[in-house]
Amino acid sequence: MQEQVEVEIAGKKLSFSTGLLAKQSDGAVVVKLGDTMLLVTATSSKEVREGVDFLPLIVDYRENTYAAGKIPGGFFKREGKPTEREVTISRLIDRPIRPLFPKGYNYDTQIVASLLSYDRENEPDILGIIGASAALYISDIPFTIPIAAVRVGYINDSFVINPTNSELENSTLNLVVAGSKDGIVMVEAGATEESEEKFLEAFELAHKEIIKIIESIENLREKAGKPKREFEEEVLPEDKLKEVGAKIGEKLKEAINVEGKLNKEKAIKEVKKTFLEEYPEEEQEIWGKLFDEAKKEIFRRQVLDEGKRLDGRSFNKVRPLHIEVGLLPRVHGSALFQRGETQALVTTTLGTFEDIQRLDLLQGEDMKRFMLHYNFPPFCVGEVSPLRGPSRREIGHGALAERALLPAIPPEEDFPYTIRVVSDILESNGSSSMATVCGGCLSLMDAGVPLKYPVAGIAMGLIYESDDKYAILTDIAGLEDHYGDMDFKVAGSKNGITALQMDIKIKKVTRDILSKALAQAKEARLYVLEKMLQVLPGPREEISPHAPRIIILNVKPEKIKDLIGPSGRTIKNIIEKTGAKINIEQDGHVTIAADTREEAEAAKKAVIEVTQDAEVGRVYIGKVVRIEDYGAFVEILPNVVGLLHISEISNRRIRSVRDVLKEGQEVVVKVIAKDEFDRIKLSKKVLEDDYDEKQEDRRPHHNREHRDTRDRRKPHFHNRRRPPKKDEK
Repeated sequence: MQEQVEVEIAGKKLSFSTGLLAKQSDGAVVVKLGDTMLLVTATSSKEVREGVDFLPLIVDYRENTYAAGKIPGGFFKREGKPTEREVTISRLIDRPIRPLFPKGYNYDTQIVASLLSYDRENEPDILGIIGASAALYISDIPFTIPIAAVRVGYINDSFVINPTNSELENSTLNLVVAGSKDGIVMVEAGATEESEEKFLEAFELAHKEIIKIIESIENLREKAGKPKREFEEEVLPEDKLKEVGAKIGEKLKEAINVEGKLNKEKAIKEVKKTFLEEYPEEEQEIWGKLFDEAKKEIFRRQVLDEGKRLDGRSFNKVRPLHIEVGLLPRVHGSALFQRGETQALVTTTLGTFEDIQRLDLLQGEDMKRFMLHYNFPPFCVGEVSPLRGPSRREIGHGALAERALLPAIPPEEDFPYTIRVVSDILESNGSSSMATVCGGCLSLMDAGVPLKYPVAGIAMGLIYESDDKYAILTDIAGLEDHYGDMDFKVAGSKNGITALQMDIKIKKVTRDILSKALAQAKEARLYVLEKMLQVLPGPREEISPHAPRIIILNVKPEKIKDLIGPSGRTIKNIIEKTGAKINIEQDGHVTIAADTREEAEAAKKAVIEVTQDAEVGRVYIGKVVRIEDYGAFVEILPNVVGLLHISEISNRRIRSVRDVLKEGQEVVVKVIAKDEFDRIKLSKKVLEDDYDEKQEDRRPHHNREHRDTRDRRKPHFHNRRRPPKKDEK
């Protein structure tokens, strides 16, 4: 039987329905907001997966193009492998629900979110989180803590819950918050230098709306929920855990405090190997779990009771930094950023308009001129595995770093380059995504990209026992991330936050914890920024000599046809002669790109010659293109022809134009007038007058006096009849 519940969130109706679609899954819910509809199913195997000690959860979000009334592009005309957008939304759904499964639930579980209808205004990502929670909660899967999510924007000094895509275009904040009734469990955000206080306000506002949605999910379960499967959460025997601590506690503590990641791992493995040798093979699995739990407990007690981190740092101290820029000579921009044992080699490449990424999205076609790609090869953690395409983790980390740097990228009109940043993680011991942000900023500045402001990132951790006893850790390393309760990444400038991501392994975090974590993160971020700017104070004044040169021109739209020419001959000729790439927009925006400055300037000159207007009073060298009885038509600019009237050709009397001019002859003329129809009048005669005047001015002054004296002293009879002689009278 079909059941439906509704709730109003920020004046919009959010509805849940179940019982009509996908009834053979363990739980299926259709979530609708506006005309956007998402079917989310939850299915879990009835048999435990042997040989794993983790939750084998798969989350797949898929966009059906029919949802937006479109047919897929390409040759096959059907949906293919997941796009980067689908991967990032899948991760967004996965992150808040994963920690809420009971410990030891090692059953294959899958969440599938299928977009059925899309109105291009209400985004389906938050519906995916809500739908996954609802599908799990009404199913028989032992998922007992429902969650929900909302998006928060900040428009015209006001918070907006679940803003539409149109509204987000004017928002300085794009924040997704997921939470349970007790508190926040996940945060994902992009912003334009927003303050920590603004984020805390947004968290509180979001949580109030989240509670309303959860109550609706609980109402749906009352109407259509299935009885939960019997499952007992795994609890390790306390007496055996104490036995492990008594046997190897001191040795294990020494091992986890060994300096250096690889040395630490080696020491821990030796202790574990020696410990397990004491037990029969069939018991080693359970004793191995007890060993790992003892290791975790020793680490946590050292932090909480002794106030001591594994590397001896204080809770708010950043690991040692090593920064270099300009390492790679042929690369447009490069930087090496190392923090502790995490090392990122980050490069920036500048491209032209031809390198822009074109995206075929459900919202329509879009173009992306700033891209950041993150690579995490196996050798960076001392492992061996085949190299394949980018993993979900690599795509997600790259998206976070890209979001952190994007607000600092200059607009296209100020810097008309396509920009690609690549981060290769060469060593990893925690917080490689934030190393990518720092290294990415430095490589962009090394490439001469005029960033609006420098950006740095830091990863914060949490060791939590109770609301009264916890430790917030700055710049977490590998084990602190693995055995801690929170991974809180914060990136931004000195003025505010540009990106934020939080995941937790506990049921909730309080406002007090979030406030302290943000304050501690700001302190560390400013410290890292200071160290970065000591190496490179700002963007380089010139881009790399190996980068393409781009020039922007704006011509009159009516001149575009002249620039293109008949069948494109004019523009093709310019491209062929100069070697440049030229892109022409309908509004007259012309982009010239070339490998060298000389080629770019040559193309610029050619474009200007074709598109400029004739100026009254300016002299041109033109070509006679047609002769008539009343004058000659002279092309003074490409496709710009003026009339040189017979009366303006010379000061001397001319019987026929053809006596002095021929078609194809070059002639120097001056524009003397333009009428109301932009018809151009030319003159050659005025240039002769100008020449005579200049010649007159160049004569010595005394020569003129001598001539005048001579003229007065003796009359001359040039061009006159001489007086008759006496004998001729």
